Amino acid sequence: MIDINQRNTYDEFTLNELGVNEMITSQRQKKKLETRKLILDTALDKFAKDGLMATRTSDIAAAAKVSHGTVFAHFPTREILLNEVIEEFGTGITKRLHELVNINSGMEEVLEAHLKGISENEIFYTRLVSEGHLLNESARNSWVMIQSAISFHIIQVAEREIKAGNIRDMAVNMLFNTWVGLIHYYLVNGDLFAPGECILKRYSKQLIEHYINLITIKKGE
Repeated sequence: MIDINQRNTYDEFTLNELGVNEMITSQRQKKKLETRKLILDTALDKFAKDGLMATRTSDIAAAAKVSHGTVFAHFPTREILLNEVIEEFGTGITKRLHELVNINSGMEEVLEAHLKGISENEIFYTRLVSEGHLLNESARNSWVMIQSAISFHIIQVAEREIKAGNIRDMAVNMLFNTWVGLIHYYLVNGDLFAPGECILKRYSKQLIEHYINLITIKKGE
């Protein structure tokens, strides 16, 4: 027969042991999440600098100062890692649009928000534009979803502005594609337009003004 005081001691020891185990598990989980974020952030930088196709997982491991095996423990294949990086990047851009655009925003405001979101990691975005056609199907789908999310915001504002008679009545898909085509042309040819500089830092205002001028209905028209 177990003495009640002895049993209480056992119960207290068990609870303390469980608490320690939970704390260790929590610390391990936190460390795991931190390592995963480190790999993702480093991968984004390496993909931006060295290219989506040229960057190796061993390059990412070395830059992150983790073992090659650690990279694969979090991301079993290079394709999965690249896909995760693109998704994280896309989430960041769309979140930025949500933050910067409100229900009363006009075309100029939404275009400014779009370029601000891109400019926060212009080099990686430019890699997606220039190498997007080389991506595997899953990564390419993630890239397409980024454009779809962006187009939703821009088209939503455009439809309201068309209805109000502020901008030309045109197919909204062409309106969006014309804008994106203009931006992508400047980004891909950045070495010509702004060698050694950020394209959007230099040309954002000019690009927005030019595009707004193209789509705005002038008085008397």
